[in-house]
Amino acid sequence: MTSLKSLNFTTLPKTETDPKLERRARTIVRLEEQKVLLANPNFVRKVRSFKQVDGVRKSVESDQRVNPWWRKHIDGSYLFTIKSGSKSLEFEKGKAAIAVPSLDKLPTVIDTLIAATRTGELDTQLAQASRTPPTRKKTS
Repeated sequence: MTSLKSLNFTTLPKTETDPKLERRARTIVRLEEQKVLLANPNFVRKVRSFKQVDGVRKSVESDQRVNPWWRKHIDGSYLFTIKSGSKSLEFEKGKAAIAVPSLDKLPTVIDTLIAATRTGELDTQLAQASRTPPTRKKTS
């Protein structure tokens, strides 16, 4: 016990996570994936999960398809949306898409959105999107 008395013990501070920062980081990662998907249409996200194999829990890495957040408009331009789950983020009331004149301009729009997310300009929209509870199917 004499060796323990030479140590200086202290309380462990509580680690707090800020949901705002977590939403920002998650959105930035997804926007960067969209830039990679734009350059490489065959891009897949690597996802790690755990499965029971012969009674032992093992880590398994699998591929997950990344869907594009842009689509072609009737007039030939493109519409870009930010997805939070399966819903699109509304930037203004009733406006959930960004008009992009051509596919070449899409990386600069994504970079602008990443910068806006880093500075916190989209915090209210991200909080609004995460605030809506998921709909549950009624079982009868």
